[in-house]
Amino acid sequence: MRTTNHRRRPGMALLVAAALLAAGCNDISVPDYNNPGLEEVETSPDPSSIRNLATGLLIGARNDQTDRTSYVSQLGIVGREAYILDGSDPRYISELLIGPLSNSGAFGGGLWALRYANIRNANILLNALNVISDDPVAGFPAQQKEAIRGFAKTIQALDFLLVINARDLSGAPIDVNQPVDADPPPLATKAQVFAHIVQLLEEGRTHLLAGGAAFPFPLSAGFNGFNTPPTFLQFNRALKARVDVYMGNYAAALTSLSQSFVDLTPTLAALNRGAYHVYGTASGETANLLTNATVYAHPSVATGAEPGDARVARKLVTVPPRTISGITSNLKFTAYTQPTDPVPIIRNEELILLRAEARWFTGDKPGALADLNHVRAVSAGLGPIAPVTDADFITALLRERRLSLLMEGGHSWIDHRRLGRLGDLPRDAANHNVHPRYFVPQGECLARSLGETCAAA
Repeated sequence: MRTTNHRRRPGMALLVAAALLAAGCNDISVPDYNNPGLEEVETSPDPSSIRNLATGLLIGARNDQTDRTSYVSQLGIVGREAYILDGSDPRYISELLIGPLSNSGAFGGGLWALRYANIRNANILLNALNVISDDPVAGFPAQQKEAIRGFAKTIQALDFLLVINARDLSGAPIDVNQPVDADPPPLATKAQVFAHIVQLLEEGRTHLLAGGAAFPFPLSAGFNGFNTPPTFLQFNRALKARVDVYMGNYAAALTSLSQSFVDLTPTLAALNRGAYHVYGTASGETANLLTNATVYAHPSVATGAEPGDARVARKLVTVPPRTISGITSNLKFTAYTQPTDPVPIIRNEELILLRAEARWFTGDKPGALADLNHVRAVSAGLGPIAPVTDADFITALLRERRLSLLMEGGHSWIDHRRLGRLGDLPRDAANHNVHPRYFVPQGECLARSLGETCAAA
């Protein structure tokens, strides 16, 4: 069978409508709009279906973020930020900490289908915008269409970024705006995927600049402060800065950061300003499942911190110890104690640390240290440091990013890999390994007649 996970059937790929709860609510609800058919949405859209498609992208973006087998928890485990100490499922240790990773299950083969489902939803929305009228009653004026396009391409870029963050050199398909019965698109290389993400963000920027002062649909409370085209553009530029740094394009990163919401106001509130996935407990809502009793912090987060680092006390709490398969922890995360707790997409604290890295590697070492020490002072309550060599700066940067961005999206694993320091992550036993990447799911390989395992050429 040639059908792949990201194009399996309209019920999966289709959007599906969503709306915000009443004003002041902290989350988005998901009414049942009876899943309109793909052909109907793309060929005969109306304003309501367009709005629901747009709002639905935020629901799709938060999917697979906080389950125990989701992006935050799995990348947290392989990056030694977290454990899942579940006696009923040894794979959280046997596969994620020991290995090998399998590409046929929810672990090494996961973190894929829901990302491509949301990418497909964005393509449906973009295709529908090319069809719907410019009439302000029967459709949307051109300016509003531009706002929606900018939003959709930015969220699409975020989804592709999550895919390649997990897969790295395994690659991933990018030419996915195809009919559901088309042959599977080829696997693109890591560099090609990143180039595609940059293209989406740049196109999104152009659309947002032409998008006027307001979106014609509501955004969730997680985007408070970024819920108009001009302010959402700052979020777009923040994502672009992250991608620039990941690619080592440091001069471009500084430009992107200058157009983002980076801010040196010396308060924790300023560091926490950003965009978030939000959750709820109402009927039809999605709860944050990182609150599960089996989710623990990796002890090295605390033991590797400098004495007096305020982030340890603020982000971790001591609990009775639990041991599974020789692995023990007595630490849990304070950020995830309630099913309504939000999960950051990107925050100002990360932007400051991205700028520190970009400044250092473009020759502005005083500016880099000013940014690094700002985070140390405001977030950690620590005094300044002054690394001299590139190696020492990377060591310091990794420590600050590990503690500042703890359990927010696999940052420790991604950072150690891209900076050539995977070997620095702790191993709890001689047979433990630090996996460098996830694999293309087996079904995707077979659909392309590439055997049980495959990767981009």
